[in-house]
Amino acid sequence: MFEAPPLAEQERMVEAVLFASPEPVTVADLEARMPHGSNAAQAIEVLQKRYEGRGVRVVKVGEAWAIRTAPDLGFLMQKETVETRKLSRAAIETLAIVAYHQPCTRAEIEEIRGVSVSRGTIDQLLEMEWIRLGRRRMTPGRPVTFVVTPEFLDHFGLENARDLPGLKELRAAGLLENRPPPGAMPLGEGRDDESEEDQTELFEEE
Repeated sequence: MFEAPPLAEQERMVEAVLFASPEPVTVADLEARMPHGSNAAQAIEVLQKRYEGRGVRVVKVGEAWAIRTAPDLGFLMQKETVETRKLSRAAIETLAIVAYHQPCTRAEIEEIRGVSVSRGTIDQLLEMEWIRLGRRRMTPGRPVTFVVTPEFLDHFGLENARDLPGLKELRAAGLLENRPPPGAMPLGEGRDDESEEDQTELFEEE
């Protein structure tokens, strides 16, 4: 009944929503807010090109879109950090396993780590909304799986889990220890989640 607004106006609408939204917004959500006949995907494409080389950019986070600070200007935002969330080595390892092996069950996490995973470790990552419950496995007991969340991807500036760094990059950044290969020592020898006292500040919650 009504013609869709001009593309330039649609672009302004998308810009306004992304700018005001604290969370990434999907194309479907954008089109639900915009006038009938609007093409949010096309408007995003135009807006993304407009912001190329600027202080902020339009980025894809999972299946949604957001306006974020350009990566090379992140140092300017350091004073905006309110809280540093310390993660234990167990939590970091668990998070890494979920990110690289998702979807995976608690038993699979324990098999890879070689030690049991305490409920507190899983609960902390769920509380931070960096992992969430996935689909149940169609195996005996139908165990639940874990996957990383859009919040995790957004925090580290990733479009999807395929953008995670490789092992060489992780070691170079000091996020991965050069441990002996599995089998070099009894699994879990001298280690468990409850006894790990060392904390690290590799991950910061903004």
